Amino acid sequence: MIPVLTPAEMARVDREATEPVDALIARAGRAVAAEALRLLGGAYGRRVVVIAGSGNNGADGRAAAATLAARGARVAVVPPGEGALPPADLVLDAAYGTGLSRPYRPPALPPGGGPQVLAVDIPSGVNGATGEIPAGGGALGAEVTVTFGALKPGLLLGAGRGRSGRVAISGIGLEAACSAAASAWLVTDDDAALLPGRPADAHKWQSALGVVAGSPGMTGAPWMVSHGAMRAGAGYVRLGIPGLDPGAARLPPGEVVGVAVDPGDWAGVVARCRAVVVGPGLGTAVGRGPEGEVGRLLVGAGELPAVVDADGIGALGSLDAVAEVVSRRSAPLVLTPHDGEWLRLVGSAPGPDRLEAVRSAARHSGAVVLLKGSVTVVAAPDGRALIAGAGSARLATAGTGDVLSGVIGAFLARGMPALEAAGLGAHAHGRAAGLGRGEGLVAGDLPELVAAWLSAGVARVPAAAVELAGAAAPRGGWA
Repeated sequence: MIPVLTPAEMARVDREATEPVDALIARAGRAVAAEALRLLGGAYGRRVVVIAGSGNNGADGRAAAATLAARGARVAVVPPGEGALPPADLVLDAAYGTGLSRPYRPPALPPGGGPQVLAVDIPSGVNGATGEIPAGGGALGAEVTVTFGALKPGLLLGAGRGRSGRVAISGIGLEAACSAAASAWLVTDDDAALLPGRPADAHKWQSALGVVAGSPGMTGAPWMVSHGAMRAGAGYVRLGIPGLDPGAARLPPGEVVGVAVDPGDWAGVVARCRAVVVGPGLGTAVGRGPEGEVGRLLVGAGELPAVVDADGIGALGSLDAVAEVVSRRSAPLVLTPHDGEWLRLVGSAPGPDRLEAVRSAARHSGAVVLLKGSVTVVAAPDGRALIAGAGSARLATAGTGDVLSGVIGAFLARGMPALEAAGLGAHAHGRAAGLGRGEGLVAGDLPELVAAWLSAGVARVPAAAVELAGAAAPRGGWA
């Protein structure tokens, strides 16, 4: 995984660096110049315009300008206030860095198709913590962004994700400090290696998952959960649909075992299981709060890691109710709301700083909280966070969230810690969608695609728009 540092965390790393600032700027300039040469296919006679501010970001741009000029490029350095730029083959955007929070009006690009844009650290005008562009401001869209030391949330979230292009990380000598300072990481394909394998003497109950989901007339959701879990490696799935006899569920034939749900006592469904998923398709008739059916199930199966999704989140009702349930459990609880469920659970929208919002909800509730989106953010109560950037609009179709809860449940049943299970589950879910149809992908396609992605070890589609620039790029651990 790749460390992700907020602007405040990165500023602290910069302040505590043992090397002179001039040395770091020189390295940053060389890294930017090297990427510029790749974009241009050489330097001699090429026209480069550098928008350079007065801070360290501008200093990085000027250092790159000097290197490119020495290689034969025709370089012009202009301040951020320029209304229009002269003709150029490449624009280096080094106006402002990750600490900018006020609106920035970028200059107009020259006509005639426009030059390529290479951003230094982050596209100027993008909030480094949230990825948002303040009202009244703007940001040039970059083909490539060269960032230093670690990724920043603004490169992955909000509008910043679309403005940053391909992101190349250059360590410039800060990689060890960034890894040590990180409390958030981007999940990558390599992290699939963290998923526990099956021992030689494995049996089905060692990774069995209990699923309590669905209701009369709502049998699609529990099937999606169960099928997703089986394809993500659950050895056995026990499915109970409250209010519906297993024989009347008319589930597709397969390996999922339907069991009866006793009224008022759902815990029998999870007997002998290693984890539980509750919520999708339950409807709104179940009781609310810690003493409702969902709350009683979670407390009664408190020794099992649990995923609560969809109607299960609605049944708990609030973060305070979640905290009450968590306080009566010994195993971790994972909540997986989308924005609408978040609003009902928390009482307000996540806001632009999704990373901080999820961390706050996890601290308050004591649960691992996963906020779904094309970029999914997961946080543990201790503040550690994971970002899964593999999602896409392909997943904006009914039932895909149910499959995700099944995948996470399977990873928990296989023995993966809750934060990692949620983060890797979201990553695998997004990467699997990338293997499917560009148009017309449905939730029922995903379980087979998840199994294909996990079996391949790495997906056969391009990774999220992040490229590690050489061996110096930082990698950090979970803790």
